[in-house]
Amino acid sequence: MEHAVNAEPALARDTEPGPPEEPATDAADTDAVAAEAGGPQDPAESGDLGGSGDSGGSAAGRDAEAAGAGETTADETAETGAGAAEEGATGAEEGAAGAEGTTPAAEEPASGTEGPTSGTEESASGAEASTPGAELSEAEAELQAQRELRARIERRKAEKQSAPEAGTKLSGKAADLLAAVRAVESGERPADSVFAEPAAPRRAAAPPSPGPRTRPAPRTLEGPAPEVVEAVAAVLGEGGAPAALAAPTAVTLGPEAPELLRADPWQLLQVPGVRPDHADGFARALLGGDSSPADERRGRALTTWLLAQAAAAGHTALEAPQLTEALARQSVPDPEAAVQSAIAEGDILVFQDALDQGPSGSPGPAGGSASAAGGSASPAEAPEGEQGPPVRVLLGLERHALAEESLADGVARLAASPTEGPADGSWEDAAARLGGSAAELVRAVAGHCLALHTGGETAHREPAALLALARASGLRVCAAAHTPYGARQFAALLERAESGGAKPGDAAADTSTESGSADFTEAVTTVSALLRGAAGPARDGEGALAVDLLVVLDAPQLDVETAASLVEALPDGARLVLSGDPAVLWSAGPGRVFADLLAARRCPHIASRTPDPGPLGELTSGIGAGELLQVEAPDKEVVIVPVREPAEAVHRTVQLVADSVPRTFGVPAGETQVITVGHGGPAGTQALNAALKERLNPGPGRFGGFDPGDRVVHTPAPGLAVPGVVAGAEAEGLRLDCEGGTVVVPKDRVGPEVVRHGWAITAHQAVGRRWPTVVVVLPGDAAGALTRSWVYTAFGRGERHLSVVHGVEAALPRAVAERPVKPRTSRLETLLRAPQEAPAPPPSRDEPTS
Repeated sequence: MEHAVNAEPALARDTEPGPPEEPATDAADTDAVAAEAGGPQDPAESGDLGGSGDSGGSAAGRDAEAAGAGETTADETAETGAGAAEEGATGAEEGAAGAEGTTPAAEEPASGTEGPTSGTEESASGAEASTPGAELSEAEAELQAQRELRARIERRKAEKQSAPEAGTKLSGKAADLLAAVRAVESGERPADSVFAEPAAPRRAAAPPSPGPRTRPAPRTLEGPAPEVVEAVAAVLGEGGAPAALAAPTAVTLGPEAPELLRADPWQLLQVPGVRPDHADGFARALLGGDSSPADERRGRALTTWLLAQAAAAGHTALEAPQLTEALARQSVPDPEAAVQSAIAEGDILVFQDALDQGPSGSPGPAGGSASAAGGSASPAEAPEGEQGPPVRVLLGLERHALAEESLADGVARLAASPTEGPADGSWEDAAARLGGSAAELVRAVAGHCLALHTGGETAHREPAALLALARASGLRVCAAAHTPYGARQFAALLERAESGGAKPGDAAADTSTESGSADFTEAVTTVSALLRGAAGPARDGEGALAVDLLVVLDAPQLDVETAASLVEALPDGARLVLSGDPAVLWSAGPGRVFADLLAARRCPHIASRTPDPGPLGELTSGIGAGELLQVEAPDKEVVIVPVREPAEAVHRTVQLVADSVPRTFGVPAGETQVITVGHGGPAGTQALNAALKERLNPGPGRFGGFDPGDRVVHTPAPGLAVPGVVAGAEAEGLRLDCEGGTVVVPKDRVGPEVVRHGWAITAHQAVGRRWPTVVVVLPGDAAGALTRSWVYTAFGRGERHLSVVHGVEAALPRAVAERPVKPRTSRLETLLRAPQEAPAPPPSRDEPTS
């Protein structure tokens, strides 16, 4: 490694410990949160939307509301607002009088939004009086107060030539009230609508963020019925399984879980975390002598389990020989019979994809037509008794197979949809001004409904310029990123592009510290928020997004189900741009959508020619091309720290994060991210997080292993990692301050699948984000897991500095040169290269193939 990258000496360790990481919340707030387990209200979250300049008026308003007087509440609020100037109070009083001017006489005040009433005493007093005499007394006092108020207003009107402009000397509710009165006086609004709706929207000052705050996870994590869990626990107890599995088993198998487990104990394999040996032991205890490795139920369950494990590794299907070999390793006596049984029961689907033949007649890459068929023919062989091209037999779970079919249909629909740019030629003129690959992207989108765009971080300026142009042309636009961080960064680029700031090819423009303004939160969101309807454009009656142009960033992170949902949500004629860096790691979910789309060549592909700047950009560009370059790093942008043992790697990592990087670059420890290959092992995330927590935020871990101030990663959905900080614990669960807001993880979900410590993360968890400084840990036992895409992703997460704790020696340049990606099996490219007719549907559940 020393010969490949500028091998600066290791940063020296200070004798004093480095500063602890800065938590996302104030320390005092964190302590208060930890002390209050009852779920206190956050003052910043529960602020008055009516205004901030009338704190005294708020109290008066509450008192008046208790008395049931709508207009009087507004009067008192405006008149008694704390700190208001004399003219401001006068204007508020005038506004109140104007709103009340619809009553014919002072003795008949209005009663809220319903206009004049005849029962003034009942209207003014409300329902709080206990006796008729008390009600009459309150009504008379209210009328007298209104008469005095009107008299003062009339006197002040006579003294003034004109009233102040709305909002110039008022704030909060008083300004809103006066603006409403002006609208009534000018005839712009009917008088009875003044109090029927808010006088002025205030959400623009604090728009809803597309972050975790809007995620419904805490509301959707309701557990199964207690009686179901109890019944499942009883069955599990009979089979010797731990009672802790009862709740997840009931969630996975549903209310019929007890009956299903008794009829087929191997159904336990559907529960996350259960392995075949666990299910076999459970079945032996439950069935006794009737349990056998040759049991047909066991073969079917293992077939489905193996395909689910393959999906977790990124495959949407497995070739038939791979699946039968894996079944044989699980001691299934007749693997082919087990596969056929699973097909007959509809648990899995089988496909025969035609293979291209090379010049010599040998099978080439998958392509041509694809069809669903049965049988157990081997890859590159036609079914017995038939003549035809060689095929490969693929087996997959229904959900992934149907998602690929649906995605292929949607891509074909978009690719074949005719579209044209604006008739006035404005897009062509704008493309000429932009120049370069940005102009190519504009022209491609002007003439096609589907386009692919590739490039690094700097290339994001090109889709931003496209979106700004489309928005200026009157199109309904939206951009969706993989993470809230990516959405904020792109919102900043969009704002710059629309305001005439940095041009797409200006590599010197810095966006690393910018965040999108409120004006762009409707146009830029995350993919998950867009699909669940928490942000972005609304949907019509048929479920289609009300959008003319959708730009999806971080496209390599789309798995087949997410991509299919996006394409299905687009109406006919809408344009879709998938933009991303093809060199990064593929999605955490099954599929290789972006790579298959690029390989299928069904739509225009614009490759950005805007490189990422600086030594880090040069280093990652070389890695993407398969070469580990030696780069000049005059400001220590890249530093190599050689280590021999995993324990030394952990020690040097803690030293870098806590001492050396903060001292050398002025970056707090909380802004340095550690990235390593996996969670387990002596230098995995678990070991590194334990060491970093001990140094940066020691504590007993009293909240399920966490303490206030701990850096964490919240995983609300598979493949989506959101960084945050532990704020405390409540009765409902663990409270996290994450990107976009506060998230409460229920007690029963506090575990590694949902929340982990986040000082050290994997490269998959880091996709879609960048940090000022990054430390990549490569212990010696990680050499076999390295690929070019992993190294490219990890090394590309740093903005200013990259430290590599290097213990894999020659395995690193070899992985970059020889191992581009970890292979995945997918049908999408085959389906996309099929003829124009729609792909054949998968076999019916009711008609198993033979």
